Amino acid sequence: AFMLLLIGISIAWVPVVQSAQNGQLFDYIQAVTSYLGPPIAAVFLLAVFCKRVNEQGAFWGLMIGLLTGLSRMIAEFAYGTGNCVNPSNCPFIICGIHYLYFAIILFGVSTIVILGVSFMTKPIPDVHLYRLCWSLRNSKEERIDLDADEEKEKADEKDQESVNEESEEEPGCFKKVYNWFCGLDQQKGPKLSKEEEEALKKKLTDTSEVPLWRNVVNINGIILLTVAVFCHAFFA
Repeated sequence: AFMLLLIGISIAWVPVVQSAQNGQLFDYIQAVTSYLGPPIAAVFLLAVFCKRVNEQGAFWGLMIGLLTGLSRMIAEFAYGTGNCVNPSNCPFIICGIHYLYFAIILFGVSTIVILGVSFMTKPIPDVHLYRLCWSLRNSKEERIDLDADEEKEKADEKDQESVNEESEEEPGCFKKVYNWFCGLDQQKGPKLSKEEEEALKKKLTDTSEVPLWRNVVNINGIILLTVAVFCHAFFA
């Protein structure tokens, strides 16, 4: 049902594609990415390389960046991009800048908002950032999650629910089919001891890498990034 809904939206969206970027699909895809992607990229990069960034800065950076990008996208749809023969009536301040240049400007605006709001609000203590940002990537200290108290409450509620489920009767056939269809039919695994849970948590949170495969992945990443940038610049 969801796929049918998406197909209907895609068909209804065809006039938007035709009016934007003169109907050129590749340019349209890159333009929409340039209008919506830079705030996400700014939040991600700043959160990795600047530990001073906090939730408030990320939120307002995303919101202002999203509104700015949507305003450009809606204006372009309303006025059209135009061409050399029939130029668009869209104001230069909105549509006169190429979408790739607009992406750079939007990235810069989002970065300024994120840093400005973050420096005006309370920072996140380092105890919550160990191995989550670049400057603390090699820390061996124990990290405490920001929502540790909420997770503890959820764990207590889950334990209570499991106790209640054990006391409940076996679900009927219809309930079993419903759970299976919705992905809720999960086999109950063995209950782990505290030591086993700690060992599993340590294994899941281990960030150490084998140098050989780390270098292989890094080299492949650089090659793919170079090819992607070339294709993007060549076709755009």
